[in-house]
Amino acid sequence: MKSDALRGHLDAMILSTVEAGPLHGYAIIEALALRSGGQLDLPTGTVYPALRRLEAAGHLTSAWSTDSGRRRRTYTLSRSGRAVLATRRQEWATFSGMVTRVLRATT
Repeated sequence: MKSDALRGHLDAMILSTVEAGPLHGYAIIEALALRSGGQLDLPTGTVYPALRRLEAAGHLTSAWSTDSGRRRRTYTLSRSGRAVLATRRQEWATFSGMVTRVLRATT
């Protein structure tokens, strides 16, 4: 998938991934790959800065946890993150519907 196609959508995809419950960074990367049918193979250098940006904006909260003896930062969707995600979903539905109508047009 072209990185240009992701621009502007990565934050919403991360928020959606964390919506079901707390996840650490690598689990978020794995979930994005799984949900996309393997189409998204995002490097840590793309995802971790986005996680920090979303946390700084108040859309995610984080806490340290220990999993299998490893200390990891776990991210949780905040109240403002839920509101942003709802808005982004509506914007996406409107945008993707418009693009579909334009691409299917025969006149």
